[in-house]
Amino acid sequence: MSSPETLHIRTDFGAWLHFAGVGGSGMSALAQFHALAGGLATGSDRAFDQGERAIIRDQLAGLGIAIVPQDGRVLENPAAAGLATDRACDAVVVSTAVESQVPDIAVARRLGIPVVHRSELLSRYVQAHRTIAVTGTSGKSTVVGMVFGILRHAGLGCGLLTGGPLTELVAEGRQGNAWGVSPAADGGLPWLVIEADESDGSLVRYRPWLGAVLNLGLDHKEPAEVLDLFTTFAANTTGPMIIAAVDNLAGLRPDAARFGLQEGSSDLAGTSDISGTFATDVTLTPTGSSFLIDGVPFTLPVAGRHNVLNATAALAICREAGVPLADMAAPLARFAGVARRFQSLGTAAGVEVIDDFAHNPDKIAASLDTAAARTSGRILAVFQPHGFGPTRFLRAALVEAFASGLRRDDMIWMPEIYYGGGTVTRDISSADLIGDLQTRGRDARFVQQRQELVAKIIAAAEPGDLVLIMGARDPSLTEFARKILAGFAGR
Repeated sequence: MSSPETLHIRTDFGAWLHFAGVGGSGMSALAQFHALAGGLATGSDRAFDQGERAIIRDQLAGLGIAIVPQDGRVLENPAAAGLATDRACDAVVVSTAVESQVPDIAVARRLGIPVVHRSELLSRYVQAHRTIAVTGTSGKSTVVGMVFGILRHAGLGCGLLTGGPLTELVAEGRQGNAWGVSPAADGGLPWLVIEADESDGSLVRYRPWLGAVLNLGLDHKEPAEVLDLFTTFAANTTGPMIIAAVDNLAGLRPDAARFGLQEGSSDLAGTSDISGTFATDVTLTPTGSSFLIDGVPFTLPVAGRHNVLNATAALAICREAGVPLADMAAPLARFAGVARRFQSLGTAAGVEVIDDFAHNPDKIAASLDTAAARTSGRILAVFQPHGFGPTRFLRAALVEAFASGLRRDDMIWMPEIYYGGGTVTRDISSADLIGDLQTRGRDARFVQQRQELVAKIIAAAEPGDLVLIMGARDPSLTEFARKILAGFAGR
């Protein structure tokens, strides 16, 4: 819900919005969406000021977003900051990660410019469009990407706001996490598909046309707390609801359409008496899968049983949007994936390197299972935990996921926990998790400095092995994975 002090703030596409921390995935998506609709967008980011993330900076600037230093000057004197306007900024948009002492925020408050949380802006976009909002503790970015690809292929002019860059859009020179809307052919509100985040509780702000809940596992909060958020989200959804056919979501909304997997006489979802969208005749390969839904054949070029579930959710959503099931097969078969979602960076010296966003127990289990099916050799895993609080909260579940998912000859290294800034209690270390795994009989090793791992992995790997890099938040993980691949190429 909008607070009284932000209710009348102008955030339409005629407004000037300044995005503080614009390099972050959620913030950059909103800035792009505003600019693509013709709005005036400026942005600042500490990382840009330090010469980091140049590719993202250039991509944003290429869309007409004016990137300025994070010193607040653009708000005081737009012309002096190189902005061709003398108007006042309508609002400064921030995320939870942007500290209150950042100069942009301090200057905005001194000048009386409203400061709006990113979830407040997103909730307004949700309200102004025919919005499909996808939530869950795992798989959101992938399902959003699949839905966007299908609706785009169907000519619905669907917009996009998501956290994980879509590979097909990156290939077009985009950042890949946002796309502008086009007028709807039926004259109704334009279509928009978004990722609704449960980690900060912001999804309760949204009132989408269609809501989808993919799953409920252990991540940022206790499942009971997340279920309360999902219950509010389902109640706020004004139209159809799509929910996974699993026990811990069974009571979420009785009228919801269900999705899941069914194989032969074994009903994996326990849903033989529930109608909905269910995949049957599932065949998994190291690089993808095939399956049927209501007799229509589908092929999926991304690996893993969890991605069959993701695809089934996407197909259920697009059915509600009016796309014939048979028309979804071609775009799904072309789905190129999402960056850092079990993304293969290449193979050198007989060793494949996979870059993956896995950071909670369910995602780690799915990644390890997919990796084991993909390689005839060992899994050489690297996991960088993110945040001391989340690592402390998930410690036992993370250890169990690795202890169960790693095979006897597999190896895992962990560098120290990624610290993203702020005031935290550093009373846990990656070394604690490694000790737990060693007690469970796994070949687990702690390395204080991550850069030391490149040489260690290259020395340990043999042809046929698969290197799996896992972790969230840290934007340098992909570069780290590429260094490992380059090391194999030069071996």
